[in-house]
Amino acid sequence: MSDNHKFDSLGLEVPLILLPQSSASLDLARWPVIACDQFTQDAGYWEKAKEAAAGFPSTLNLIFPEVFLTGEGADKKIADIHSTMNSYLKDGIFSNPQKGFIYIERDTPFQRKRRGLVAAIDLEQYDWYPQARPLIRSTEGTVAERLPARMDIRRGAPLELPHVLLLIDDDSAKGNDTDSLLVSLGEKVKNTDPSYSTQLMLNSGSVTGWLLNEEKEIAFIAGKLDELLRRSITRYGEGKPFLFAVGDGNHSLAAAKGIWEEIKASYSGKELPCHPCRYALVEIENIYDPAIQFEPIHRLVFDISFDDAVSLLSQLPDFFLHPFNDAQELSRAVKNGWTSNDRKAASNCFGIISGGRYALIETSASGIATASLQPLLDIYAKDNPLLIDYIHDEAELFRLSDENSHKTGTARKTTGILLPPVQKSGLFDTVARLGPLPRKSFSMGHSVEKRFYMECRALF
Repeated sequence: MSDNHKFDSLGLEVPLILLPQSSASLDLARWPVIACDQFTQDAGYWEKAKEAAAGFPSTLNLIFPEVFLTGEGADKKIADIHSTMNSYLKDGIFSNPQKGFIYIERDTPFQRKRRGLVAAIDLEQYDWYPQARPLIRSTEGTVAERLPARMDIRRGAPLELPHVLLLIDDDSAKGNDTDSLLVSLGEKVKNTDPSYSTQLMLNSGSVTGWLLNEEKEIAFIAGKLDELLRRSITRYGEGKPFLFAVGDGNHSLAAAKGIWEEIKASYSGKELPCHPCRYALVEIENIYDPAIQFEPIHRLVFDISFDDAVSLLSQLPDFFLHPFNDAQELSRAVKNGWTSNDRKAASNCFGIISGGRYALIETSASGIATASLQPLLDIYAKDNPLLIDYIHDEAELFRLSDENSHKTGTARKTTGILLPPVQKSGLFDTVARLGPLPRKSFSMGHSVEKRFYMECRALF
């Protein structure tokens, strides 16, 4: 089987990559910015990013930070993004497109040498619906109501920039075994010049990328992924392949799928059209990479008081409330799975924070914490998903939860729900058996560790 045919069965395409070219007008450190779905309650972060990128070509001009997504002027902002994309294409900001994969090493403030591989996936082999069991699967629930705004950004855009992270279940990487795909690629490139290397703005670490376009490199990648594909058919007890799990960017990938379905429907032929929008650029990472740590995504609930939030969560089985006087003490208790002396060990616990009040809730509800929590929050929010936001960092949750009407008497009431740690082991088995986890169940690292936009790909 040729490598091209192997990639068809793997749900991949070798992409045509666009990278910014060196010039007097480009400062590479100002080009990459963090994923648009970060710092959704911190417009100040994005103002700092704007200052850092000012006066230079930057991917900040090509994305729509979600903190501003519900504000006025969204249509104009999208039109400006598409116009800037066209300008960058015409004005020589990019080097000539190069066909190949990009091997990446990322250092963050928390971890060193997180490895990844930029590739294009076939959206025909991806589906986010809970009952679907395709080759490429969502790990978390997708909220259909969140897709139209994201589809509007992609619809008609001449470029795409990826912040989607796909996971592979390559356990040969345990103990840093060089037989794993990404560790092996790192060994192959360590004595070669990278295609780019830069610090990342706002103290977010650094990133280096190497283009892989030689036949032997392409064949090696195809062979390793084919091994994982064949193993997956029997590994999860399904008798069907499950190669990639979407670790980050579920809604962005679902939006890309939606646009592809629109384009596909416009064709009258029986054969699938060969169109760039059939594919989406992603970064592939290994779930066993020690530099990847799963972090909980906490909940910030609006227009609810501390007492009302406690009442809502009292519906959890074997509910027990224990007040705390100190935020750090509560944080330690949630992380360590604290239980009171007069009770058996709880299966789960949550922290409640609002206006300087703190408490821990114990429950016998088992499984990942979001499985029991999210349905209650959905009942509270009903048809208004804006009543809940999803916060990646604990310190930010405490800040936002304490700055509310309980303290000031004027600001909007907010209550934070602090979630316990998330274990990444068993993710593929769980998704194979049960389908996607509740939405926003985990985060691959802290906010500043999220993917920074660097590579681009033409969509038309």
